[in-house]
Amino acid sequence: MSATSEVNQRPDYDLELQRIADYVLNYRVESKEALETARYCLMDSLGCGLLALRFPECTKLLGPWVEGTTVPCGARVPGTSLRLDPVKAAWDIGCVIRWLDYNDTWLAAEWGHPSDNLGAILAVADHLSQKRVAQGDTPLLMLDVLEAMVMAHEIQGVLALDNSFNRVGLDHVVLVKVASTAVAAKLWGADREQLLSALSHAWVDGQSLRTYRHAPNAGSRKSWAAGDATSRGVCLANIALRGEMGIPSALSARQWGFYDVLFSHSNKDLRLKPEAERRLRFQRSFGSYVMENILFKISFPAEFHAQTACEAAVALYPDVKNRWDEIDKIVLTTHDSAIRIISKTGDLANPADRDHCLQYMTAVPLIFGALNAEHYEDSFHRAHPEIDRLREKMTVVEDRRYSQDYHDPDKRSIANAVQVFFKDGTCTDNVAVEYPVGHRRRRDDGIPLLIEKFKRHLSTRFPPRQCQYIEQLCSDQAGFEALPVDRFMAAWVI
Repeated sequence: MSATSEVNQRPDYDLELQRIADYVLNYRVESKEALETARYCLMDSLGCGLLALRFPECTKLLGPWVEGTTVPCGARVPGTSLRLDPVKAAWDIGCVIRWLDYNDTWLAAEWGHPSDNLGAILAVADHLSQKRVAQGDTPLLMLDVLEAMVMAHEIQGVLALDNSFNRVGLDHVVLVKVASTAVAAKLWGADREQLLSALSHAWVDGQSLRTYRHAPNAGSRKSWAAGDATSRGVCLANIALRGEMGIPSALSARQWGFYDVLFSHSNKDLRLKPEAERRLRFQRSFGSYVMENILFKISFPAEFHAQTACEAAVALYPDVKNRWDEIDKIVLTTHDSAIRIISKTGDLANPADRDHCLQYMTAVPLIFGALNAEHYEDSFHRAHPEIDRLREKMTVVEDRRYSQDYHDPDKRSIANAVQVFFKDGTCTDNVAVEYPVGHRRRRDDGIPLLIEKFKRHLSTRFPPRQCQYIEQLCSDQAGFEALPVDRFMAAWVI
């Protein structure tokens, strides 16, 4: 009996890896809108991180893995006195930014929060800048940080447009790991071969399952999973820069590659499809599209698919205030993605469960006229049983136009409508909100509110003089781009 085997010929790197590497190495960010949006994104993300530092469940995870460890030129974690090696600093920065689900959002076939990559970007940039200054060289500038942000957003966002990782059970943080690996390697000065090696390791590294984002297992890991992914990107970039060989067909290798092992159940079975249909799809070339169209969470610390539902509920609050016992039913009209991700009945076990429940996030502002981070806590939920009574009266239905406009690249709406029906036969208006205030179509309204949100979050952590200093550093685009990274990061130390 004879046996056959494949010819052991090392292939070229997968074209997808080459496409990402060439973008990172060769693209020049010329969009003023993208760079300005990146500055607002950075301000907002760090502000969200400061707010998260009020929650012990978050802060207990911060600091060196080994207590008492000191690191020369250690990267700083904003809002703390911590100075850590870049790998753990990326973990901590990513963790606090993501903890409250209040940072930016990207919605497509895959969902995610591209500012999660700031963990890697700030940790590496701060460490390198301090090291350069110690050696008598010039530090990196905040322009370098903004450009890295634009690229990380673009990699994560473009890969998300037509490729649904959630449909095969993978969490979106796989894209955080890939994007963070790419920009961390670039900041460290990787050449093309080193960058390709780093990217290949990001894809074969083993990926997070979405288990912790869905009932009945929703829990706090969803708040630090992105920090873990951005940290892993720093680690893999560092390994590649030390000369570790790459894995050229990390994606496409038959039986052993990413496509066959982890991506093969999308659209039935990719292993039965032609080669071209097995690969990642690119709806558009890499540029600055994602940063220019990024969604900001401005009004509510809520999963983004519920933002417009919360806005509609606040609008209805005066009409339903103190009439909870008179309500017969509440109809929530939404889109297919919201139904798949956050429509949830039954008991809610923890804050992470509640901030991924469309009905809970609508009930709270209907009752209280507002929704903030404290409203998800166990103590608040126990004290207000009327929230669950209101949830039981809710019906969630899909509007197909909402679903179509959600996927339309020229609209990218995130529509919800809320209508309350009373036992006496009367009802409220059907309040529909198609674009949240953080949408690109509402930038003129949104940016002033985003700045107020930033100032509000600064005041939760710093004394007035330090708040004013940070606000001044962030106030002017040209001055911000010319600011040394080490000086900027020093301003955020407690």
